[in-house]
Amino acid sequence: MKKLLLIEDDLVAADIYRNRFAAAGFEVSIALDGEAGVQMVQSVMPDVIILDLILPKMSGVEVLKNIRANEETQHIPVVVLTNAYLSAMVSEAWRAGATKCLSKVNCTPKNVVEIVKSVLEDYAESRAQGKPALPQPQLQASARPSEEPVDELTKAAEADRKFIAELRKQFVAELPTVLTSLRAHLQEFIKSESEGKQLNHLYELQRRLHALTGNAGLTGLVQIAHLSAALEALTKELREQPKNITASTLRTMALGIDFLGVLFAHAASDGTSEIPSATALVVDDEAISRRAIVYALQKAKLRCVIAENGEAALRLAERAKFDFIALDVDLPDVTGYELCTKIRALPDYGHTPIVFVTPINDFESRANTTLSGGTDLIAKPFLFVELAIKALVYVWRNRLPRGPEQNQGFVPDPQTGSSTA
Repeated sequence: MKKLLLIEDDLVAADIYRNRFAAAGFEVSIALDGEAGVQMVQSVMPDVIILDLILPKMSGVEVLKNIRANEETQHIPVVVLTNAYLSAMVSEAWRAGATKCLSKVNCTPKNVVEIVKSVLEDYAESRAQGKPALPQPQLQASARPSEEPVDELTKAAEADRKFIAELRKQFVAELPTVLTSLRAHLQEFIKSESEGKQLNHLYELQRRLHALTGNAGLTGLVQIAHLSAALEALTKELREQPKNITASTLRTMALGIDFLGVLFAHAASDGTSEIPSATALVVDDEAISRRAIVYALQKAKLRCVIAENGEAALRLAERAKFDFIALDVDLPDVTGYELCTKIRALPDYGHTPIVFVTPINDFESRANTTLSGGTDLIAKPFLFVELAIKALVYVWRNRLPRGPEQNQGFVPDPQTGSSTA
């Protein structure tokens, strides 16, 4: 029986993985924080470790460095299971010696079990040949095909479906409580007068979003998992760089949490839906700004088409239907506001999300955004994950059946954390 150590601070997720790995023939131990994880690596001496990167007391990267610095444990395969939006931490984990990195959003418990088995097989083969088991630098979400007979695979798949359905039912029943907690901490964060109190509430938000990301991924609620992962990454960035706590980031945080509530309401009926494919038009005449916007939108899984001026953008919009438009205000041939008005007049562009990306973030700019038909604006310089969240929310919301909350001009009030028209 292979020994597995799971270092994960979410008790619900830890219990699920413990049961799945125990059923697969593993002897499972659990550590609920980084310091306990380091101690248990020494006492348990596991054959393989599953490691979350966001942990209390000691980060997953620090745990990994500790494991690799110890001669007795440096050979143990370490599978990182974390938030794909935390790209900097994932890169750190690779450099620290992760054997494999998996996305919580894209991996089911069955995937994780199969990948761990694959890692142990590869490791055993490498050791037999006298070679080190080298990390494989890729974010993987699926395992090698199983070699079990087809009928056994069918039974296992059916058991998985039933298990996930039961798990999702329990999870969906708890979502109203989760939403209440997120909104309460957001409002306390917004109202806090000192940086210390703000950071405390940000920590609580990050902790709850971290749990939500993992549990939504486990239960197949893909859209909730992706948006929660992006919000978790934003809270982490704001905690580490409090100077980025601005009116713009507050509005984006409120927007994201508000839309989580919409996704929660749809969770029972269409929670298994995949991330919808979408294409964005990026209109900006500055090369560096365009690259930054494209990079941020690609984090939100949008394909991007570029236009360097208003005339080119209008031609593209006339020939093709875009799901999202990122628009600079200061263009060489026309203002962004004028271009927005022209695009709104085109067929099928009445409700397309159009977000202005501009260095100006005053009352007049917001008024012009609304008057020209814009959906929202984001101030330069912006955080990549902040623009990714806006894109996720507006594109996905536009795919839902239209109701009063679907009207343009729906933006969160940074003073209250709730949505206003």
